[in-house]
Amino acid sequence: MGQSNTDDIPVDPPEPGLAFMCLLAFCAGIIGGVGAWFFRLLIGLVHNILFLGVFSLQYDTNLHTPLSPWGWGVILVPVAGSVFVAWLVKNFAPEAKGHGVPEVMEAIHYRQGRIRPRVAVVKSLASAISLGSGGAVGREGPIVQIGAAFGSTLGQFIRMSARQRIVLIAAGASAGIAATFNAPLGGVVFAVELLLLSISAVSILLVAIATVTATQIGRILLGTTPSFHVPALELPNFHLTPSWELLLFMVLGALTGLISIVFIRGIYWAEDRFDGLSDSYYVRHALGMLGVGLLIAVLSRFSGHYYVQGVGYATIVDVLTGALTDPWFLLALTVLKLLATCLSLGSGASGGVFSPILFMGATTGAAFGQVTALLFPDTGVDVATFAVVGMGAGIAGSTGAVLTGIVMISEMTQDHSVVLPLVIAVATAYAVRRAVMRESIYTMKLVRRGLQVPEDLESAISSARNIDELMSREFVIVDAASDTRQTADVLIIAEQDRVAGVYAFGHNGCSGDGKTGPSDRFVIMPAGSTFLETARALKRADADVVLVSGNPASRRAGDILGVLTMRELLQHLKDVAELL
Repeated sequence: MGQSNTDDIPVDPPEPGLAFMCLLAFCAGIIGGVGAWFFRLLIGLVHNILFLGVFSLQYDTNLHTPLSPWGWGVILVPVAGSVFVAWLVKNFAPEAKGHGVPEVMEAIHYRQGRIRPRVAVVKSLASAISLGSGGAVGREGPIVQIGAAFGSTLGQFIRMSARQRIVLIAAGASAGIAATFNAPLGGVVFAVELLLLSISAVSILLVAIATVTATQIGRILLGTTPSFHVPALELPNFHLTPSWELLLFMVLGALTGLISIVFIRGIYWAEDRFDGLSDSYYVRHALGMLGVGLLIAVLSRFSGHYYVQGVGYATIVDVLTGALTDPWFLLALTVLKLLATCLSLGSGASGGVFSPILFMGATTGAAFGQVTALLFPDTGVDVATFAVVGMGAGIAGSTGAVLTGIVMISEMTQDHSVVLPLVIAVATAYAVRRAVMRESIYTMKLVRRGLQVPEDLESAISSARNIDELMSREFVIVDAASDTRQTADVLIIAEQDRVAGVYAFGHNGCSGDGKTGPSDRFVIMPAGSTFLETARALKRADADVVLVSGNPASRRAGDILGVLTMRELLQHLKDVAELL
């Protein structure tokens, strides 16, 4: 008997062990902590040079920037920054444009966890210039993309499975979030809600190692105070008496959810409008940032501060400390920040959306609190409480990260006395936004590219894939009266152009001789359906074959775009198995 020769059979390289993966997570944490510190210094350098004409790295975003010596010439500061941003993004890394998190999610779900190493460098420079020159964007998106790019680079330099590489991406991203906001729990929850495809003891361990390491380094380099150090909020003096006052926070949550919808749609509406203005990235971005320059110049002229430029944390501190109390001015700041962010990101800036969301949540919440105090003077609820709750609700409504919103706001303000109103407002904001539109500000960008990703804890990648990507176009439509002896694997039988049955040779029990009758064990699904929706339909109908139609209600054979048999479905599951 001959002996089989297995020498030529390729063998996958062994996966790195747990101890080595822990070491890599530790390295990702170091980069996350040091990267957050370096990124802040870079922003400060750009900001001080462009706004004040001084060479300095020191920039406290919780304090208002002094008025620029350029006077009305400050209008051109964002424009100057736009030229450098457009040059960097256009020539070195187009994926560095925008708010970063969607690109990380795309790499996880569609690119086997591969992010180009240069993205970390280009994103750092482009985002620092966008923020430093006055762009109304945030720091969290860039640091997420930077940390994720480093984790991916480690996973590509050292041979490992896609599953392990994705965990390193999540570890790097969570490390950046934790160090930036001094919020280790928030970093872990962010990774769990938005990035990890599956949750296990190992993945949580690696994310925790990176997050703790980054937080500790961040505290050494950046200090231990919370993002918004407001001593009055650290006192456990909030009590709901009577309990009906919780309803006020449901109303605030609903209002914030509606603002989240306007924000999401506004960003992508602005992007479409700028794309239609000119084919030149330089021209589009310069026009958008010229609008930002005009906004901050007019604000500084009539109110004494730039307010909406950069991350806007100084304005949030003013809200939390009671320095801003006029509800009309607070609402005006909400609208102006929304406009400035749409101009910045819509025209092509590089930066995150987290900080603008916090800004709008704080100003909206404070305005709501001031009105509530006038209508219900006996409630005794501090206006700062409404502002804090508004920030959390804004995060949940816009990003879909419900738990992240609750945890991070508690960590960023050290205010643990408003958990009940925070939870109810966050849940309401999320529910209102989901009732109107399914996609978050992160997933909307990918949907516009024709990609489907889970928006919340529905984390299995198999449920996110669009069946349009999986279907086969190898089918033949034949009339019921004709001979069904065909070479195609799938025959769609039509009677007067309506689907009457399906032959799926070798897939649903039909033989290839054309003698058996067509099967009626099929379902017709609309194009764009997800894998999970399709699987549920198959189960309900006890079917074997899916027909993908451009107009499923008509059942016209001519509308069929593709087919999925058990072969395509099983192949997809095999492809997914490596990631989970």
